[in-house]
Amino acid sequence: MCRASETPFERIESAIRELPGWLAGQSGSELGAAIIKGREVVNRMEAVNGEATRRFEKTGGYRADGALGMTPWLRTHGKLSAGAAADHVETARQLEKLPRTEEALARGEIGYQHAVAMARTAEHVEAAQVRKAETMLLKAAGNMDPGQFASVTRDFEHRVDVEGALNDANRAHRRRYLQIGEAINGLVRIEGQVTPDAGAIIRTAIEPYARPSKGDDRSAGQRLADALVEVCRRGRSGQGSEVGHTNGAGPRPQLVITAAADTLAGIEGAPAGQLEWGGTVPAETVRRLACDSAITRITGLGELEWEISHSSRTIPPATRRALVARDHHCVFPGCDRPAPWCDGHHLIFWADGGPTKLENLGLVCVPHHRKVHEEGWTFKRKDDRWIATPPPLKVLARARSA
Repeated sequence: MCRASETPFERIESAIRELPGWLAGQSGSELGAAIIKGREVVNRMEAVNGEATRRFEKTGGYRADGALGMTPWLRTHGKLSAGAAADHVETARQLEKLPRTEEALARGEIGYQHAVAMARTAEHVEAAQVRKAETMLLKAAGNMDPGQFASVTRDFEHRVDVEGALNDANRAHRRRYLQIGEAINGLVRIEGQVTPDAGAIIRTAIEPYARPSKGDDRSAGQRLADALVEVCRRGRSGQGSEVGHTNGAGPRPQLVITAAADTLAGIEGAPAGQLEWGGTVPAETVRRLACDSAITRITGLGELEWEISHSSRTIPPATRRALVARDHHCVFPGCDRPAPWCDGHHLIFWADGGPTKLENLGLVCVPHHRKVHEEGWTFKRKDDRWIATPPPLKVLARARSA
């Protein structure tokens, strides 16, 4: 029985003390519902905490404890990492501008990570844009796990602010790295991070070697580690490759990207490209990868009604060999990266009517191919000279909501 003088938190703490005993009396089949209910309570508490966080920050309550801001206060007193504290504060701020999202979280219709994705999108493209599509986004959130929903919000950002989404992708690209440590206790530590399209390429390349065999007792992580070594070993020794493909005209890893025709055409408001392994890439990344790849057109309404396949290398092997014979290496001014490291770039993009002919092609390495597509450089050939012009100076950072 509750006493009138008890605070809500005292009643919650009392219920938590009783919870282990109650759970102990539940059958195994009943525990699933209990776990789900527990997660729903945690998510609903996040909505309540978000509103309290905003009020506490606005009144400057954190100053009484000597803190210089809400984030360091929450880090110390909320037992959160710096990153988690910053995320909680920013999410609370943005949810004030997204009342329907906060209400859905408070009712348990979406999870906290769904709300975080909505808040980040509001931070990137302004809350007013998100409010216009809030009903549609919340419906998607209710039917997806947070990882799947993150792809929806990224695609939404791409549709309403293609330049901002591209700037974000370029900033992420600059944060890529790979570290291979020294051998310690018989092991070498490898760690790093790459862009979604690079991650998809790596995963596609190693996946065939990572499948478990009969009686295989290796963990998934061990199989992936062995597969990476196997791919590198075969690449170094030449096993599994065809003779005569040292110029890059041989088979490439099959990176599957689903993209609308409007995306390939560079039309404003087109959706982002969807990677087979999950994640999205901006339209210009799709256009760069499509410069030298196979294309399959799929048409249909709702579920696929039929598939018309026009799959063929955009740059056939014979044309590739002629391109290598003419250019020898990356033709971007000042670059001499060898042909196997290069893509065939369409000077006039093929979706814009550019032919896949030698006079419309140039051999460029991947970093310089990015410059032409994602980073806005112009690239042309004039009187047998290659000319690269940087984009006009502009502020890349998005304006944040007040």
